[in-house]
Amino acid sequence: MQLSVVILAAGQGKRMHSDLPKVLQPLAGKPLLKHVLGTARELAPDCIYVVYGHGGARVQAALRDESVDWVLQSEQLGTGHAVMQALPMIPDDHQVLVLYGDVPLVRAASLRELTAAAGREAMAVLTAELDEPDGYGRILRAPHGGIAAIVEHKDASAEQRRIREINSGVMALPAGRLRGWLAAVSSDNAQREFLLTDVVSGAVADGVTVAAVVARPASQIMGANDKVQLAELEALHRRDRAHELLHQGATLADPLRIDVRGTVEVGRDVFIDVGAVLIGTVKLGARVTVGPNCVIRDSVIGADTEIHANSVIDHALVGEHCRIGPFARLRPDTRLAAQAQVGNFVEIKNARIGTHSKVNHLTYIGDAEVGADVNVGAGTVTCNYDGANKWPTVIEDGAFVGSGSMLVAPVTIGAEATIGAGSTITANAPSQRLTLTRAPQVSIQGWKRAAPLDDLERTAIAEQKLRGPPRS
Repeated sequence: MQLSVVILAAGQGKRMHSDLPKVLQPLAGKPLLKHVLGTARELAPDCIYVVYGHGGARVQAALRDESVDWVLQSEQLGTGHAVMQALPMIPDDHQVLVLYGDVPLVRAASLRELTAAAGREAMAVLTAELDEPDGYGRILRAPHGGIAAIVEHKDASAEQRRIREINSGVMALPAGRLRGWLAAVSSDNAQREFLLTDVVSGAVADGVTVAAVVARPASQIMGANDKVQLAELEALHRRDRAHELLHQGATLADPLRIDVRGTVEVGRDVFIDVGAVLIGTVKLGARVTVGPNCVIRDSVIGADTEIHANSVIDHALVGEHCRIGPFARLRPDTRLAAQAQVGNFVEIKNARIGTHSKVNHLTYIGDAEVGADVNVGAGTVTCNYDGANKWPTVIEDGAFVGSGSMLVAPVTIGAEATIGAGSTITANAPSQRLTLTRAPQVSIQGWKRAAPLDDLERTAIAEQKLRGPPRS
């Protein structure tokens, strides 16, 4: 059976009080619509149609890398009208799955159950049972247990409003039959809109089974109409991602205080402390420990590595048994070999750090190749940028760089070379030699420290500076 997915994404979202179109509001660092598209792709559909309207150019620009068919709904006349815009492009023998661009937590497993319940000829609606169903359309069940009708909250009677089973709007149904049912839908309702839910009555009239698939948990059908609901979705998303890590075997200091904004793979006995933010594709090897308030983006961390508090790791590859931080920053294209150490207030960018090498304090290493067993002292800087071009620094195996050294690239520090503390190195330093640059140390005889000035003296000096030098 071939499947066409129609995602309704034309809403403006006035209650968001934002310049962003509703479906571009961020959840876990990416637009709501992108979450829905990702779930839809898990079903391997033949085609995905996105019905857009308000802010259409911005929506298309934000998702320009997505392979979808864009369908314009120039007037927002209801959900049924939105589906009508896409229907001419869908063959009669396809099953249509209708999703919503502002309902990002719906699960692929629920959608598979839904499409299976609909099959080739029937219709299926994703429902949920809520303790507080106000605002949602209610499911009216037939004696045989199927759906007899869906009544919108505004059109429901007092008795119908007591029903807890609600319509999510997500449904699967045959494209050929859908055309006729939509053609019969009218806007004679409280909203004055062509509502997709009204096709249920058409299906029932034609003797077509309308099955109900109950979403569990019910939270997956939640949408976002304002920033409060968006924040609630964010909390639910964090909880779900944390539970996924727990099921993989990770230990979380507090599942409520971790933020996963992508795909995270963990080995055995990983520990993650509070405040960690994991973005993109992250792989944590066995027994990795992540300290509090760390940010890891699109990186691979080898087994038994310790990442201490407040460190940032971005597009880096870290080997096994490394030690990082606290307050370290690994920028893109950083590679740490096994058992390397990067300490507090160290920044590394586009550099390779060899096995057993240490860069432990207050240091910047950029565009560099650092060999094995190298020790880089505190306050060292690879001066890689001359204002126009970036240049490489090479530090060979076993070298020792003293504290406060400036390595002006391009430059090579030879194997087992020693750089004296406080040196500015502008030429290659030979292997197994001590290289240093020092200005003569001078002590001034008879010099005395100036005495503190009082307020009147400071004011007089400041006024003199404003007046400038006396005229000749």
